[in-house]
Amino acid sequence: MNVRVLRIELRRSVAPWAGAVVLTAALAFLYLPDSAWWRGTTAWTAQWTSMALWTRSLLFYLWPLTVGLGALQGLRDHRSRMSELLTSTPRPAWHRAATTAGTTAITLTSAFGLLVLVGGVQVLAHTEYTHLGWLPISLVGALFLVAGAVLGMGAARALPSALTPPALAMGAFVFTALMYMSLGRTETTTATGVPITEPNRVSLLSPAVEEVHNVLVTLSASVHVGQTIWLLGMAATGFALLVAATPRTRLLALTPVLAGAALALLVLPSDPRRMYVVDEAAAELVCDGPVCVTRTQQARLADLAEPGRKALRLLHGALGGQAPVSVRENTAVLPDGATPRWSRETLLFDFDDDIIAAAAKGEELTRALIAKGMVPGCSPAGWGDTAGDDVAQTVAAGWVLGDLEPLDGTVQAPGARTMAEAGSVWRQLKALPRAEQLSRINAMRAAALSCEGDAFDVLSGGASR
Repeated sequence: MNVRVLRIELRRSVAPWAGAVVLTAALAFLYLPDSAWWRGTTAWTAQWTSMALWTRSLLFYLWPLTVGLGALQGLRDHRSRMSELLTSTPRPAWHRAATTAGTTAITLTSAFGLLVLVGGVQVLAHTEYTHLGWLPISLVGALFLVAGAVLGMGAARALPSALTPPALAMGAFVFTALMYMSLGRTETTTATGVPITEPNRVSLLSPAVEEVHNVLVTLSASVHVGQTIWLLGMAATGFALLVAATPRTRLLALTPVLAGAALALLVLPSDPRRMYVVDEAAAELVCDGPVCVTRTQQARLADLAEPGRKALRLLHGALGGQAPVSVRENTAVLPDGATPRWSRETLLFDFDDDIIAAAAKGEELTRALIAKGMVPGCSPAGWGDTAGDDVAQTVAAGWVLGDLEPLDGTVQAPGARTMAEAGSVWRQLKALPRAEQLSRINAMRAAALSCEGDAFDVLSGGASR
């Protein structure tokens, strides 16, 4: 396809509009609502992998749109009533189909590339950790758009009706919704008996991905390979339908998409823990003495190092040999509903933890780290913190530091109910002899670290709130 033909196609087709609609809709989704993709370490502008995954998640809406726009493009010859005339020309049908499909592929790929570029420029400003592990996620996302549009073109050529574009768009939307919900989920229970649902192998045929909850999580290589096979089959069927002229050849044109789906399901992993895996390079630790963070957060190590060392000194002064000896960003990626695991020797924290995120730096960050070292929290993964942990953290940090102060970022507003409950427990604790205080604190911390028992109940001596 030379430049002249490309220019004509751009003027005479809906391909430019398809690209413009995709880019505009994607930016509107990202910028108009104040949603999860703007928050914490997993914000779409915070890290490369998060940016790629969040832009892929937009395909839940964009992919059905491209299927419908592709179908609109596929009806062009039928609308102009030139189908019979074009078949009488010496130009091969596959040549005309390649020109039409190629133009749409270029505009859709350019639109998705611009979307990634908008995010990438902001990611460069927010992180020092650069890598190319995110690239396959975005490349497969662009391939989803192209394959969906070509399939829509072919389907509209085979079924030339004004109702075909909206019907295909709605069908594609129902497909993505089912993949995200019932058909693409498997019901299971956690080790503690909590019922949850997990993505299954079929869900990976969907263009969208799971929401980004952990900055260290990425898609595995087998997911990229399986989805690429599926999409090549889909695009081949769409192109074959574009050139097919008889009912028999149209029926045969369905072979690539069916074969692609079958092969993809053989390649795609069935275990959710092999679909979404930890990026080992991103999880690699960067340390300043006993204080370590992952490579994704290495730019924040300078602000964390001194408060971390001070927290360790204060904890050692209060707990003696029972105190942790290092501070480390938590790299464990647990399935939803799983009970967290904590260490007595290492103070584990997460930058997205509310009390860590709310502490700016300096003394506030020291107090927040001490609170996490004393009561790390036992809410199942994916669930919110509990009010009981907030009170226990406030009192425990106050006991180590020698004064009771509000702890920002707790579930309840600091200074209100949390401080009232914390004040009552604080007075009871401080009224005890020092040895008994230490005994109760150690018992509370043991319950908090093992997640067996309620840290607040132990700290308050079993008093009911």
